[in-house]
Amino acid sequence: MQPISKNTLSEALHWRYATKKFDATRKIPADQWEAIEEAMLLAPSSFGLQPWRFIVVANRELLAKFPAISWGQTQPVECSHYVVFAYREGLSVADVDRFVDRIAEVRGVSKESLEGYRGFMLGSHKAASENGTLNDWCARQVYLAIGQAMTAAALLGIDTCPMEGIEASKYDALLGLEAEGYASVCTVAFGYRSVEDKHSGQAKVRYAHSEVIKHV
Repeated sequence: MQPISKNTLSEALHWRYATKKFDATRKIPADQWEAIEEAMLLAPSSFGLQPWRFIVVANRELLAKFPAISWGQTQPVECSHYVVFAYREGLSVADVDRFVDRIAEVRGVSKESLEGYRGFMLGSHKAASENGTLNDWCARQVYLAIGQAMTAAALLGIDTCPMEGIEASKYDALLGLEAEGYASVCTVAFGYRSVEDKHSGQAKVRYAHSEVIKHV
């Protein structure tokens, strides 16, 4: 791997902002969109379990319904690509076993050799199930993928806007997520900023380095 320069990373992160108005005439090239999907696919998750699903919504009839259940935000219909990030509800032992099967397949090892890791995952799964935090834990994993996708997009010169301002249950109903065992958490609009977006030229506001980062 050839690392990018720190200046390239810094410039991309300073350039990125939550785009409020997209240029509806511009579409992300297919090869660049494939790279963003790969970034989502490669996102980290606890134990590597990937308790999520990413729904890329291209159906224009569906997209037209989203602003009304997204606090009136128009990004869903103006952006190039719109993705709903959902978590796995009621993650089960079967889900853990499916992941163990996948490890064995990809790495060419026996399932028996993974029994210790399986037990470790199931121990955490049992604890989260018993204390009622399992779904919250799965939902938090989704934000790791969102962050990675947005950073990847910025490095490609593609704008994004993460949107928690949605009526999640109505999204779930429109997309049939409940029947598939998933629930939406957040969405991200991808595309290119409009010249009419007044927010694009505003200075990024962050607290001072010394107030946020502590060395011990």
